[in-house]
Parts: sequence; structure tokens; C-alpha cells
Amino acid sequence: MAKKATKTVTVEQIGSPIRRPKEQRATLVGLGLNKMRRRSTLEDTPSVRGMIAAVQHLVRVVDEA
Repeated sequence: MAKKATKTVTVEQIGSPIRRPKEQRATLVGLGLNKMRRRSTLEDTPSVRGMIAAVQHLVRVVDEA
């Protein structure tokens, strides 16, 4: 049987975590982001989507595959 390809989402950090709550900084680290303009490709799951929504003012969805 063929293996089903998992959907991915690529996010880019566009905002600085300076002067943001610790929870938002931790969410960025959880997404694999820690510096401006960094990109991270993650599996598209509800938990990842929730993390993106929590810091939507600091990240941008670049690609959904």
C-alpha cells in the first residue's frame, strides 16, 4: 500500500517576541522559530494550527502543501 503524504504548513516569523508574554515566546519556540524571517515547515495538525492562531500577529503562513 502507498503511504499517504502528510499535509504540511510552512510558517515564517514576521514579528519580534520582544515585549511579548512568555507564553507567546514559548509558542514561537514550539513552532521552531526564534529569529526574524526564519521559516519552519511543520505537519498540519489541529495543535499546530492552534499555535499559529495564538501568535498570528507574529507569524505568516507561507505555504500549505
